Amino acid sequence: MKFFISNYFTLKLKRSLQTVMLLLLAGLLLPSFAMAYLGLCCAHCGGNMPLNVPGGGIPEPKEFRFKISQMFMQMGSLRDGTSDISEGSLLAPPMTPGKFVVVPSSMQMHMTMLSGAYSFTDNFALMAMTSFKFNRMQMEFNAGLQAATGESGFTMESKGVGDTQLLGKYRLYSDDHLAPKDQVSTLFGVSIPTGSIDKKFSNNPVPGQNGTILPFKMQLGSGTFDPMIGLTYQGSQDPFWYGATSLYTARVYDNNRGYQQGDEFRLDLYSMYQFHEKSVAHLQLNGTWNDRYSDEPDAGRELGHGHLGFNPANPFTSPLFDPSNYGGTQLNITAGIQWQPLPLNIIELNGSVPLYQNLNGPQMAEDYRVMLTWYIELPTKQSRRHTGIKPPQELGF
Repeated sequence: MKFFISNYFTLKLKRSLQTVMLLLLAGLLLPSFAMAYLGLCCAHCGGNMPLNVPGGGIPEPKEFRFKISQMFMQMGSLRDGTSDISEGSLLAPPMTPGKFVVVPSSMQMHMTMLSGAYSFTDNFALMAMTSFKFNRMQMEFNAGLQAATGESGFTMESKGVGDTQLLGKYRLYSDDHLAPKDQVSTLFGVSIPTGSIDKKFSNNPVPGQNGTILPFKMQLGSGTFDPMIGLTYQGSQDPFWYGATSLYTARVYDNNRGYQQGDEFRLDLYSMYQFHEKSVAHLQLNGTWNDRYSDEPDAGRELGHGHLGFNPANPFTSPLFDPSNYGGTQLNITAGIQWQPLPLNIIELNGSVPLYQNLNGPQMAEDYRVMLTWYIELPTKQSRRHTGIKPPQELGF
């Protein structure tokens, strides 16, 4: 992927984003404008930015920033393409073409995310993020398995550390290096495979299933080192703040289970309105595209895990084991609010629902997600904002 940055590109991008973001803010505008503020975050890092968007802001040089977020996501009905599918329509006796003996009915994901960043210069910052996941998925049996087990289904569970991301951010352009109103930066880094891809069944009532590998959806990572690259734009016209972030994650080789996740591309557009000295409302459009998985794991190909009768030549027991039933295109709308309870601290609450989902199914569609984040900035003694440091002459005081 190649990015060509020039003044012309920056001006064109700015005009396009201003138009989109002002339309997005129509529902947030109040009858009268609030007085202009410098923003809840430092002016250097972009003032106000949504805390759920990756790679946001370059902090003041020689400063740390930390975030802790708690996210809950609910997934519900099955979908193939843009059409919903009932669980019952996919359940049938074994060996029925295109049907399965067990299908998912809903899923809940709880994810705690921890991240930190440090800025070395006015233009360069390094960021790291990791997570802890807890997944629960409700499964429904066909009539045969219900009779054999005496259960209508069961709930799969998995938990543990997810993958870790290391990202660098380098500012390519800014109209002012101390308090920019327009800036363009590049993101680059790698996702490190700290999440397990070896989670197994432990409470399946079907004889012989416990100890076999869980489907892709219940695993915690990719199992590969995945390069990441992206581009961000940040702009402001007090009391408005707006921007865009793109990020591409490439899967370039097979993990030790003999498969790779699909490539991923995400694009986030945001617009913010500071209606109070300590409060900001924001609206976002969050687009994602994910490719299919490349293959089933070695335990499926060689031992028949996830196949009827543990025979790799037989059909899958559930659509969850089929690597082609993953990925697709999704567009979400997210609304949120930020509040500054103390200097250098921000609390943010976001809610998100899908506007469009075109999935490589059958697979579960997303219903909604909610995220609560606490953000803190920690200046060091070398920071411009540290008490007792003489400010740069450019600031005028």
